[in-house]
Amino acid sequence: MKKFFLRSLRFIKYFIIIYFASTLFFIILYKFVNPPITPLMVIRLAEQSWNGQTVKLQKEWISLDKMSHNLALAVVASEDNRFFQHTGFDFESIEKAKEYNAKQQGKKMRGASTITQQTAKNVFLWPQRSWVRKGLEVYFTVLIEFVWGKKRILEVYLNVIETGKGIYGVEAASQSYFGKSASKVSRGEAALIAAVLPNPLKWNPSSPTPYIRGRQQWILWNMSNIGQLTY
Repeated sequence: MKKFFLRSLRFIKYFIIIYFASTLFFIILYKFVNPPITPLMVIRLAEQSWNGQTVKLQKEWISLDKMSHNLALAVVASEDNRFFQHTGFDFESIEKAKEYNAKQQGKKMRGASTITQQTAKNVFLWPQRSWVRKGLEVYFTVLIEFVWGKKRILEVYLNVIETGKGIYGVEAASQSYFGKSASKVSRGEAALIAAVLPNPLKWNPSSPTPYIRGRQQWILWNMSNIGQLTY
């Protein structure tokens, strides 16, 4: 039993060392190399295959400098107003979300995840909520803020975010929904893409519901409030 216990401890120790060394390697690598696939993409492919659906993975990388500035502005306005002010965690928004959720009494809760946290989850982790995943999300969020910087985080986010069934990134979304490159997307179209991000499997930017139209108008209003982004 003692030998088994010691071997188990040794295995756990080496597993932890290898895990964190490998994560550091990929974090540094992805600062310069675009992630070829994400865990969510793999999960969605498996779900499609399991459910007998057509297997679809549509994505095309476009650099932040080449895409329309409207897209970056729209997702910041929609998802994370203080993206360029915080260091990965928006504690002001977290406190507001806590106060709001305390009053809901079982109704729909409000989240406070930043674009950095969402990027960490999308690139390195799985979508299901758990304390383990949340802890790892904190770890990856801190590291990509430090290693990547805001511009790279925003670029990766805009290229890997789920934007529809089997569709990932704003370039694939722009081509699928509006028949044009992300470099030519208008302000209104960018706001529609951002409006569906909370539930891209349910909503479609090319055939928006009244609710999505309402979100689009709010995002456009907030884009005007924010003005220009500097990155």
